[in-house]
Amino acid sequence: MSVFLNQLINGLHVGSIYALIALGYTMVYGIVRLINFAHGDLIMVGAYAVLFCITLLGFPIWLAAVGGILVCAAFGVTIERVAYRPLRQRNAPRISALITAIGVSFLLENGFQLLFSATYRTFPSVFPAAPLKIGEVRVAVGTLVTISIVCALMVLLTLFIQRTRMGKAMRAVSEDMNAARLMGVNVNTTISV
Repeated sequence: MSVFLNQLINGLHVGSIYALIALGYTMVYGIVRLINFAHGDLIMVGAYAVLFCITLLGFPIWLAAVGGILVCAAFGVTIERVAYRPLRQRNAPRISALITAIGVSFLLENGFQLLFSATYRTFPSVFPAAPLKIGEVRVAVGTLVTISIVCALMVLLTLFIQRTRMGKAMRAVSEDMNAARLMGVNVNTTISV
């Protein structure tokens, strides 16, 4: 039974990370109807930003995470403005946006490989190495922190989408971009957010 519970917790740990990434994919697709192949690469950019904030700048993990979020957001907004927005404004065929997304993905992957090589890097240990033991079940502190943060982020995202003006604008743009524009929604800003 303890093996099952350990594997269940491990599955929740990995699944919560996948769910957070999938939320980003679905939000982008739901709003602009674009499969953003560069989404995973943007997460890689954020991971490198966090790693370098910790190792080179000596930031604590919480500040490094904020730095990673800001770097990811800056890259995402820049890519949207430089690569995707001009295609939307010209009413380019959807295949053009798809090819552009693949191109941005290749650019990020190969650019970072040139900068940092293909050698893997490990994060320094952030949480205590000794797992918590609850009966026969062993749970790493990092696992509990990850699941907790992901659950909190999902709740915050739901509240943001359901209760804020920008969330309402996102839902409107997702439903009908032209109607949202006619109702005074700044579509480009909404898509950037």
